[in-house]
Amino acid sequence: MIERTPILNIVTHLILFVGLLMLMVPLYLTFTAATLTMEQISQIPPRLLPGDQLFVNIAEAWTRSDFSQKFVNSFILATGVVTGKVILAAMTAFGIVFFNHRLRMPIFWLVFITLMLPLEVRIVPTYAVAANALTPFQAILDATGLSRLIAWISGVEVHLEWNLLNSYTGLILPLVATATGTFLYRQFFLTIPDELVEAAQMDGAGPVRFLIEHLVPLSRTNIAALATIMFVYSWNQYLWPLLVVTDPSYGVVAVELGHLVPNSNSTGGGDPQWHLAMAGTLIVMVPPVLVVIFMQRWFVRGLINTDK
Repeated sequence: MIERTPILNIVTHLILFVGLLMLMVPLYLTFTAATLTMEQISQIPPRLLPGDQLFVNIAEAWTRSDFSQKFVNSFILATGVVTGKVILAAMTAFGIVFFNHRLRMPIFWLVFITLMLPLEVRIVPTYAVAANALTPFQAILDATGLSRLIAWISGVEVHLEWNLLNSYTGLILPLVATATGTFLYRQFFLTIPDELVEAAQMDGAGPVRFLIEHLVPLSRTNIAALATIMFVYSWNQYLWPLLVVTDPSYGVVAVELGHLVPNSNSTGGGDPQWHLAMAGTLIVMVPPVLVVIFMQRWFVRGLINTDK
């Protein structure tokens, strides 16, 4: 039981207030800059009160960055990644928890260890695979001599190639695997009573039916929590889309924000348009903020609810 004292309450609320202040001050400065003109932003001392140019800056930022197409691409990216992560994590955790084999714990720990390897660390091999997703299969054929055998028998040189660059598949597929989702599902599946599993078996339910008809309905809060986290994660992706996309028709909003801040080495040159960049930032923030607001109740329940 947590002891409640006036001093502890004051200290706790003070810490919460400081944390809230650290979060809200950058957001306020972003909003203020988005309401000013370039001349007002450049003033010294800086202006801290909002202006009247918010909608003008938003309209110009939207037009200049072609956000209409970029929003569609980001929604496709976020939706595809969320769907893939939820399904793959559920299937992985299901195999680890409910199938009794010797390799299930080594497999789980191998998956869990990947939490220490973010995308930035494995970006080069991931890009190499995306440039030709069939490279591992080509290596197997070459190592086993099957490619030479096929060429000797049929006279056809085997060269497997599947380029994922500049495609929605290349944007989504390398981001689908998730150790976080697997861990979240595993912890919930461990709370499923053995009686439920035995009752499903007596009812004639196979593994797939048990997963779909029993575990998935029970995992709604976990799915909501994981989907919320991964939507924000996918929407804010910058490095991976920056590498795999050179065709502007596949660009995403996070990358497009950088084009609102030209530097001296950029094609257009000129001074950084900070008021447009901040207006663009407000536009890009809207979808993940709305998702978190509408999913907040399910998100919190999925993370802290232990009464399954």
